[in-house]
Amino acid sequence: MSQNLILAKQWCIAALLLAIGLSSHGCTDSASVSADVAVPLSSLTVTPGTLQPGFFANTTSYAVNAPTSAASVTVTAVPKDITTIVTINGTVTTQRSVSLGAPGSITTITIFLESQTGGETTYTVNVTRLLSSDNNLSALTVKVGTTNQTLVPDFDVDILDYTVNVDDANASSVTVSATKSDPNATIVINGQLTSSGQAIIPIGGPGAVTPVTIEVIAPNGSKKTYGITVNHLSDDNNLKDLKVEPGPLDPLFDKGTLSYTVNVATNIDNVTVTATLQNTAATMTINGQGTSSDQARDFPLGAAPSSLDINILVIAPNGSPNTYTIKVNRAAPSSNTNLSALLVTADPLNIPINHPVDLSNPQPYIVNVTTDVLIVTVTATLEDTTATMTVNGQGIISGAPSQLITLGDPGSDTPIIIEVRAQNLVDTRTYTIMVHREDPPPPPPPLP
Repeated sequence: MSQNLILAKQWCIAALLLAIGLSSHGCTDSASVSADVAVPLSSLTVTPGTLQPGFFANTTSYAVNAPTSAASVTVTAVPKDITTIVTINGTVTTQRSVSLGAPGSITTITIFLESQTGGETTYTVNVTRLLSSDNNLSALTVKVGTTNQTLVPDFDVDILDYTVNVDDANASSVTVSATKSDPNATIVINGQLTSSGQAIIPIGGPGAVTPVTIEVIAPNGSKKTYGITVNHLSDDNNLKDLKVEPGPLDPLFDKGTLSYTVNVATNIDNVTVTATLQNTAATMTINGQGTSSDQARDFPLGAAPSSLDINILVIAPNGSPNTYTIKVNRAAPSSNTNLSALLVTADPLNIPINHPVDLSNPQPYIVNVTTDVLIVTVTATLEDTTATMTVNGQGIISGAPSQLITLGDPGSDTPIIIEVRAQNLVDTRTYTIMVHREDPPPPPPPLP
């Protein structure tokens, strides 16, 4: 670049001197100017390239910058007098291809003109083959061992930033291979110069993120930086928590325990499962349904008795799976027709008198009340509150008094029938109470 500036500066000085008529002094190192050369050219071109300064017959020294891709240039020198003999680098010709040196080199081209009368003039062109500005990569790969990892996005010379997801939980390093477009460029990976374009980069354990920078320096010094973010994907496929409502889980939840049982009552027809991921970058399905962490899922149960398997599949960021299983057992309907307590209350509207019934006694249960008792109530308590019952055909609630029951005449027995139907609607049991109303007292003896 500095040479280009010098040449441009020298051309400007030469042009200024020409403008004020100083034809014999100036930038003699790059442009020789004469008021009237002996044997002039009418034109001079170098392809590819541009003469510096622009062609002027009396200017005999020039500079040309040729692109780095040019292995040669074509020089065309046309004399004003067609009888003039033109020699380009020793070959008599008005046009010649001249090979250039390596990028960065300067090749001097001499054009000698000789007229028929013996006059001579020499023009000189210094051709600089520019250093390459190519700071591109032509290929970029990342491997774990011998396995290629996927670049995201796919490599493109103009895309500078990439991501690589490493799913091998045991990987401790990646091999980065960068191929330079220009073999004369240099590559620096994570600050280390590498002639091969290859570097082994240590990476952290699962969950770690490792940045990789690849700096490409063109022969002319221009730089371009490519970046790779290496994500060592986590192998965490565990749950942090697991709940089932109604529960509880058996055994209690532990991330290392994969199988659980939940026993629910026969009247439960639905359970709700809530699973919490330990690593929220993992994915999860519950019985095939995509589910996010802490998202509740409802599952209907079959008719009692029944069992339902609930499978929770957790897939770690690196793809490794782990399955938790819950077996939900819905109990069969109860066959319990027992009473836990039975009470007869005499004269409940006035002065109630309670008569507890001993259920261990044989039936019918005998309850004796005084002759003045006209009505009673019965309070029956179910052992299993899912059962139902009636007293003398009228439905009652467990633990609540029945309707009023009218007793027969004094001295009579009034039966009370309690029928219990189990939850399964199959099993039944009948309890019978016999309430005996005492005879009235005998009349007093007549007065003497």
